[in-house]
This record gives sequence, structure tokens and C-alpha cells, in this order.
Amino acid sequence: MQTVLISGAGVAGLTLAHWLRHHGYAPTVVERAPAVRPGGHAIDVRGVALDVLDRTGLLGEARRARTRMRGMSMHDGDGNELWRSTEMTYSSGRLDNGDIELLREDLTAMLYERTRDAAEFLFDDSIAVLAQAEDGVQVTLAGGARRTFDYVIGADGLHSRVRRLAFGPESDHLRHLGSHVAVFSTDNFLDLDHWQMWVQSETASYCVYPVRENTEIRATLGFMSQSLDHDHRDLEQQKNLLAENMASLGGDTPKLLEAMRTAPDFYFDAMAQVHMDSWTRGRVALVGDAGYCASPLSGQGTSLALVGAYVLAEELGRPSADPATALPRYEERMRPYVALNQALATENPGQGASEESLTRAKNALTLGDA
Repeated sequence: MQTVLISGAGVAGLTLAHWLRHHGYAPTVVERAPAVRPGGHAIDVRGVALDVLDRTGLLGEARRARTRMRGMSMHDGDGNELWRSTEMTYSSGRLDNGDIELLREDLTAMLYERTRDAAEFLFDDSIAVLAQAEDGVQVTLAGGARRTFDYVIGADGLHSRVRRLAFGPESDHLRHLGSHVAVFSTDNFLDLDHWQMWVQSETASYCVYPVRENTEIRATLGFMSQSLDHDHRDLEQQKNLLAENMASLGGDTPKLLEAMRTAPDFYFDAMAQVHMDSWTRGRVALVGDAGYCASPLSGQGTSLALVGAYVLAEELGRPSADPATALPRYEERMRPYVALNQALATENPGQGASEESLTRAKNALTLGDA
């Protein structure tokens, strides 16, 4: 049985582990965090990605876990309501469409439960060194263990360590989109009832919406900025940057920033995309954000992760698959789908992609037989 080491226990990594096992591989997942990561904003599953969820046996469960917003309201920088809608929200589009919006942590929990007995999991560890040989990849883990795998797959996000080790510096592949974003959870001190609220000025904005039967809210805050020199591990520095750049907003912003200080799941990063000439090198490949992050501005990151993982596993699962054939076929199939979805983030900044572009991107790839 061939072995695959997957770096990252997010949507892409867990989906890949499930489908590699289905195709007869022995997957191992290494994750720097001590467990599958909690927190995160609501994400969307659309188009062909719904077929992946269905084939994974999670479509019904995902539908039951979906958010159930009644609509949204837009407010100016002082907190004054400008307009409202009961037909759509900015995060999920029209409320009567067939897409699924659910919390990222709910989806990863479902995928982990489906995969935990089918793969080996190494939490609290990461890849330190990769050395490719003709017949495998020698890996040294940060914890000291040394092992050899037939393939190594980076499913470790925007700041992928596998990408850095196998493809070169992060600066060669990241394209900054001119803004930064933070996500965290807090108590529903706004008493929102299945309602999404946006506050926006020329340089900063945020969205809040209730989850867990209106008992808490998820907040997504962002501001316009060129690339910032900040430490990705220094949460206090990140919180200070966010507070400084959001201070011009009125309304409930001060209370929200106060809640940010004690949030258990604070996340902050640049809005950026990953663009690469190739996502594969020898027996190493990238999937999801690690290889082709489209940014949250596209609304398609989760769908790209699900579909990319499924297609990669499908190609590796073909009879007599080897690195010279399976990995190029994965790239060939995914390139048009990735290009259309990445374009959604830059097509019409500040106003979102057109329905025509979103439809094209959602349906730009066809899955093979399960």
C-alpha cells in the first residue's frame, strides 16, 4: 500500500485523506495545532463542490448545519442603516439558491469524524525537512521523527511550509490584494436574530452575524492596506494593528474591538492569492490554499479545497498511477477551474463578482466516477 503524508488538517487535507484511503492509499496527516482547528468564518460550498460533499457522504449533514440568515443590513461608518434585504446576504448570495453556507469548524469536524479512523494523525507536529528521492520523499518532522513516504502533499494553507520547502520563498508566490482581514467569535451582545449586519467606510468594514442559535456572533473585520510587516504568530501585535485601522468606525465598533481582545479564536492575515507556474514537483504536490488560494474575496476557497482534494485523489487512484502522469493530470484538470475562481476576487473589487462569472466558476469542472 502506497503512503502519502498530508500537511494540514483543514478542509483540503481531510478531504484528501478520505479519498486517498478510498483509492487504496495509506494517508498520514500532520497538523501543527494540537487538534483540528476551531473557529473561522462561515464558508460556502457551491457547484461541483456540492457533488464532492455528496460523494463523501456529508451533503445531508452539511445542509442541516447550514446558517439560516433571514437577511442583512448595510450601515455607514457611523453605524446608520443605509439599506436592508431579506433576499440575499453578501456572504452567501441569494437566500433561495442551492449553495450551502456553514461554519468552517462545523465542516472540518464532519470531515475529521469521517476520516479519523481511515488515516494516521500526527497533531502538534509539522514538516521540518523534505528530501526527494527517485522512489519516495524522506521527511524529518519538527518533533524529530524521520520517515519516508511515496508522496507528500501540502494542504497547509496560505503560508504553506511544504510550498516553502519544495517550491521556494513565499514571496515568489503570494499576490497581495490590498487589504487585511480578521475573524473571531464573541457573545451575541448585539442581540442579532439570524441577521447579518455590515458596517462600511471608505477604508474599513466589518460583518457580524449570529451562530449557535443566536448565542454567539462571528465577526469578520477588514481594512485597506498595502502589505504589512507583522509577525504571523504575534496575536497582540495583530490585534493592535486591527484596532488602529478600525478606530474610525462608529456604532458598536468600540464594543466589538473590546470583545476582540479576549476572543479565543482570533485570526488575522492579509487578503492574498497564491499564483504558481506549477503545483507539483517530483513526488510533492500542493492542494487548496497552499497551491492556489483565491482569498475570501472570491467566496470559493472551500469549494476549491474540496474539489482540488477530490481530483488529486482521483488521479492518484487511477490504475498504474505514478508521479509523472497523475500529478500533471491533476494540474491539467484543475487549472481552468482555479483561474475562473481566482478571478472572482479581482473582477469587481468592492462590489463582488457578477452572477454570470460566479456560475461559470462554480461549474467549470466535471468529476469522474466516484
